[in-house]
Amino acid sequence: MDNNCTIYRTVDFIGKRWTLLILLELYKGKIRRYSEIKGRMADITPKMLSARLKELEKEGLVHKSIDSSEFPVKCEYKLTPKGNDFIKIIKDIKMWALKWNIKNRLCEGIDCKQCRL
Repeated sequence: MDNNCTIYRTVDFIGKRWTLLILLELYKGKIRRYSEIKGRMADITPKMLSARLKELEKEGLVHKSIDSSEFPVKCEYKLTPKGNDFIKIIKDIKMWALKWNIKNRLCEGIDCKQCRL
């Protein structure tokens, strides 16, 4: 496949493990500190979470704000407009899965923002 292909380039960062779940976690909470994200995703390692957040920030899906006016330094993450727009794609994936692969009546009736992951 050609590395300039739009799908190839998009899947290159979106297809990485944990990426979609981190985006969903930020969608659910609007603004989250690193420790809050980590606490809600017990199986992800701190190194992996840091790496994915940096990648998502680099791609413009996540914004990181730093407040160094007090100790400890406070870092917060939130979705950018680009990140919020991508949530629509995640919801489309959910609807496709519910239609063709996964029968989950509970999931059918709630928004991803209400999901417990």
